[in-house]
Amino acid sequence: MAPNSRSTSEQVARIVRQCLEQGGSVEIDGLGEFRSDSSGGFQFLPHTQPKIFLAYVVEDLEPAEKLYAYFRAQGFDAWLDRKRLLPGQNWPRSIEQAISVSDFFVACFSRRAIGKRGGFQSELRYALDCASRLPLEEVFLIPVRLEECHIPARISREFHYVDLFPSWEKGVERIQAAIRKEAKAAASRSPQTGPAARLAPT
Repeated sequence: MAPNSRSTSEQVARIVRQCLEQGGSVEIDGLGEFRSDSSGGFQFLPHTQPKIFLAYVVEDLEPAEKLYAYFRAQGFDAWLDRKRLLPGQNWPRSIEQAISVSDFFVACFSRRAIGKRGGFQSELRYALDCASRLPLEEVFLIPVRLEECHIPARISREFHYVDLFPSWEKGVERIQAAIRKEAKAAASRSPQTGPAARLAPT
């Protein structure tokens, strides 16, 4: 390890320890949380709820936030850039990291999303790369239509999508059922083949 890297790591460790000693907690995004315990020591509490990454275009922020709130209310660990990215973070790297540690990638399609270049398309391609490394029976990418629109052939050929219209309630119930079913199946698989073992593309 280079001297600068060691110095930075030591600084981060010192800040984390100070926060814990003051009774605070430190979350490692996508993994879990360090907390101080009653004995004066520290404990790490891993995140066990399904981690869901929400991909959308800014024009669809309102329904994306509605989905985010729904997932959080169901006890899921939802990830939305407007809620989770911090000022100054390297957002492309942070987003790729968030996708690679997620159990599910929910892609919000609309007429606006289909025709727009930019971050949504990049996130979608990265998620497809992640999905290509998983066993065929595992559910990872869940396409969602916010309105009547065309789903790209590469996705519609391989993934069944969910409509959130005309009934939003029925649509989100179907998403929730798919997530809970896959989470239950993942729990029955060995750690080497379950969602926790998913790898980012090389």
